[in-house]
Amino acid sequence: MDTRVYAAYDDGLRIVDPETGSVSLRLADRAVECLSVVSGGEDSASGDPADARVLAGTFDSGLFRSTDGGESFERVAAETLGPDGSGPEAVTAVATSPHDSAVVWVGTEPSRVYRSTDGGRTVERIGGLNDVPSASEWSFPPRPDTHHVRWIEPCPADPDRWFVGVEAGALVVTPDGGETWTDRPEGSRRDNHALATHPDAPDRVYAAAGDGFAESDDRGDSWRVVDRGLDHGYVWGLAVDPGDPETALVSAASGARAAHRRGEASLYRRSAFDSGFRFERLDDRGIPTGEGTYRAVLASRRTDGTIWAVHDEGLYRTRDAGGSFERVPADLPASPARALAVD
Repeated sequence: MDTRVYAAYDDGLRIVDPETGSVSLRLADRAVECLSVVSGGEDSASGDPADARVLAGTFDSGLFRSTDGGESFERVAAETLGPDGSGPEAVTAVATSPHDSAVVWVGTEPSRVYRSTDGGRTVERIGGLNDVPSASEWSFPPRPDTHHVRWIEPCPADPDRWFVGVEAGALVVTPDGGETWTDRPEGSRRDNHALATHPDAPDRVYAAAGDGFAESDDRGDSWRVVDRGLDHGYVWGLAVDPGDPETALVSAASGARAAHRRGEASLYRRSAFDSGFRFERLDDRGIPTGEGTYRAVLASRRTDGTIWAVHDEGLYRTRDAGGSFERVPADLPASPARALAVD
């Protein structure tokens, strides 16, 4: 099956054919922040990447939608996305329900959430998020007077349960499609950068955050920190091994400056051992790490078991959950990517 890789940057979206290394630029000069790609687009029986539905959230121009694998985009939800429907709004997170591909959730800066039931064409505001007790404490350090929804993750076992990470301030969970919200479940992280789930472990949720790595085994009701072997506490990228929910890769650094500005980040693999879990550092595995590299963004592809990583040194993939990486010879910007998706 053909593969397309979608890498979001602050100057546009790159679509990569990993077999040839060819790169196409879409949404040029737009700051693309987040991505959601559904194989087959409106026809879930189709596995052709050319038919994939791509949703791309931008910081400067709202939400864009493609139904032809990224060949063309149209701006969508312009009338309903934004304060009082005034749009455009900075779209910082987007996710598609695994239960119904017509259901899409969108997060913005400032922190709001919206729901679509028509594949992203239109959205409606979901209330209550900003009424949780911690909301008055939310703040994004580079822009301290605001904050945003950094990640939205659906629950693979319950179509009404969603996990929302606010940067920075809280993990917030809804068990009923946004009717009610649970603020800061016990043990959850405050500065969530990426969340993940796995269909083979439907009660588990993984969180990569600026204040560490944490997991839940009860669908987000309670959390535990997992840090054995993790020498860096600022965790950014996250991808779970498609074939094994006990194995996950993360990118991490000593702090925000090292991850985003100085360029000194590492990769780790979290795996099970004996009766617990631990991280091992993935140095000398075929992908640059350490000094001179920014935090990687990670994504997995369930159909073939690969995990992908992109940072300022290029695009890489691993077929053995980080045992070894191979570089894709694609001409990509020598700057940190904002999001990564694979179809």
